Amino acid sequence: MLAEGVRTPIRIMQMDCPTEEVLIRKKLGGMDTVKSLEFNLMQRVLTVVHTPGSLESVLEAVRTLGFTPELPDTRGQLRAGRETAKPWWPLALAGVTALMSEVAGWMALPAWLAASLGILAVALSGVTTYKKGWLAIRNGNLNINALMSIAVTGALALGQWPEAAMVMVLFTIAERIEARSLDRARNAIAGLLKLVPETVTVQQEDGSWQEVAADAVTVGRVVRVRPGERIGLDGEIVSGRSSINQAPITGESLPVDKIEGDAVFAGTINEAGSFAYRVTAAASNTTLARIIHAVEEAQGAKAPTQRFVDRFAHIYTPVVFAGALLLAILPPLLLDAGWHDWIYKALVLLVIACPCALVISTPVTIVSGLAAAARHGILIKGGVYLEEGRKLVWLALDKTGTLTHGRPAQTDFELWAGRDAGHCRRLAASLAGRSDHPVSQAIARAANLDAGTHAQVADFEALPGRGVRGVIDGITYTLGNHRLLHELGLCSPELEMRLDMLERQGKTVVMLSDNRQALALFAVADTVKDTSRAAIAELHRLGIRTVMLTGDNPHTAEAIAQQVGIDRAHGNQLPENKLQAVAALERDGAVGMVGDGINDAPALARAHIGFAMGAMGTDAAIETADVALMDDDLRKIPAFVRLSHATRAVLLQNIMLALGIKGVFLVLTLLGLGSMWMAVFADVGASLLVVANGLRLLRK
Repeated sequence: MLAEGVRTPIRIMQMDCPTEEVLIRKKLGGMDTVKSLEFNLMQRVLTVVHTPGSLESVLEAVRTLGFTPELPDTRGQLRAGRETAKPWWPLALAGVTALMSEVAGWMALPAWLAASLGILAVALSGVTTYKKGWLAIRNGNLNINALMSIAVTGALALGQWPEAAMVMVLFTIAERIEARSLDRARNAIAGLLKLVPETVTVQQEDGSWQEVAADAVTVGRVVRVRPGERIGLDGEIVSGRSSINQAPITGESLPVDKIEGDAVFAGTINEAGSFAYRVTAAASNTTLARIIHAVEEAQGAKAPTQRFVDRFAHIYTPVVFAGALLLAILPPLLLDAGWHDWIYKALVLLVIACPCALVISTPVTIVSGLAAAARHGILIKGGVYLEEGRKLVWLALDKTGTLTHGRPAQTDFELWAGRDAGHCRRLAASLAGRSDHPVSQAIARAANLDAGTHAQVADFEALPGRGVRGVIDGITYTLGNHRLLHELGLCSPELEMRLDMLERQGKTVVMLSDNRQALALFAVADTVKDTSRAAIAELHRLGIRTVMLTGDNPHTAEAIAQQVGIDRAHGNQLPENKLQAVAALERDGAVGMVGDGINDAPALARAHIGFAMGAMGTDAAIETADVALMDDDLRKIPAFVRLSHATRAVLLQNIMLALGIKGVFLVLTLLGLGSMWMAVFADVGASLLVVANGLRLLRK
């Protein structure tokens, strides 16, 4: 329940074109009980926000348009859309009958024979078109079905029996082909669900194993997976080990070794070994299900080009219809021309007038791009980001976990105040063990202490961009970076010199101190990912400049930047500093930000496009990032930019195809060279071309 009403998703299998959207919007938009409407044509889902208790009236209004509304099941899920296949034999018979009508006309057989065959062909192939056309006209809408119904009826009235019949048959055949092509784009992502097995082997209370429907398994149950099986649910391995092919989520087919405690994901493939895992998410909430849901949501959000095309089409159709009406009336009245010829030209113009090819070209292209990206482990949260990716001028990147492996190791340890080395290591490990920062984790690992030997830490506090602080045995200790040491006023010239020397080697230095002095020095180094170097080089080839924003010291930042090939590096960056840096870069154009931690959140939000690293299994990243990279491979960002360029190119091609073809046939019609056959080919041919062209992105 929302403040403004109840939000109900409704699947309408007959709603797959903007013509149906206009009908529904006009019908429901005038109802007092309806607050707002959201359309996802690719998934055939209408989301209605309505007043409580008014759902039945909304459904009845939809039914009056000839549509069949379907509501979510008891779990709130809409079933996968399945449309009953229509038999082809009536259409095939209509085609034969229309051809016979043509032959009767060519052979100068009795006119009644050609007329009878033509009318029969129209009846066999055009009943659905006439029904949709009548509903559209009755609701004051001029969609393709209304225009085609008027044109075919006019041709019959003019005695053009064979042509009227063949036009209706060709139009219906083209509509069927176009629907099949759209289904390919529509099901590109939903097909991933088929990768998940319907049943899994679940451990019972008596220790036995039993096959159970995956969607009936609750969180906490233990599931067994055999070699070669697909994993049915998200979980954590409790016994055994194996190699897992995670391609359905990450796009990379290289298997990943998994041991006890590691996470596994639904839809991935167990390559070798047998293991058991504890379920961590229900079937409707697995990482794969969230990916599919996120892309379906993105399909419903209109990209800039799509919004422009919709506005254009809203003006275009009435203008062309008015032009066709004037074309039928003015020449005979003003120029004493023949009514028959000019009415025929007007009917041809009506067929050309429908902007369906233009309107459908953009969502098919965007959805194909989103699906292609998701198949390769790039989750794009909307068509707007897919379109805007090509405009990136700067890409800002965090260091730890983004450019580097994020699992640094301790390289140096030095006592600074003459204390006991073991005592200082224990203090540092006790503080570091309370933090999830990779540098802290490296210090904790290096100490190699059992959990029971850690000191008790009271009043623990994380200091973003600086380090941590806590009280041990009544004394306040800090474990932090060079910046924190300066803020505490504990940095001496000798210490400054030593820190500078280590930092110039690309190491991150952390100091253990109390309120009076620095006690010990820990140096930690991270290793750069090989993929980072390749990704930065690709970004430069695409004309995108790079900048690193890290909380590490400037010397470490500069050393890593040189290794990777980054243009600029800024160290000692707090969350607010990263935000300011991104804002400053916006003067040059669109800025992207790549990060994997909470410290990056403000900068990710400020950037034109925020990229979340390693989002596989992370709810927050999938839900909040503009673009989520399901693994830690930075090379996916230049791949995303190339896909953005390709999507833009296909969008422009489709717009030029749709308008160009109609423009050519419009001129031919005005010159008296056009026919209704040609008009049908102009309309449905353009639609098929733009759909096929948009589907090319699925191969990217």
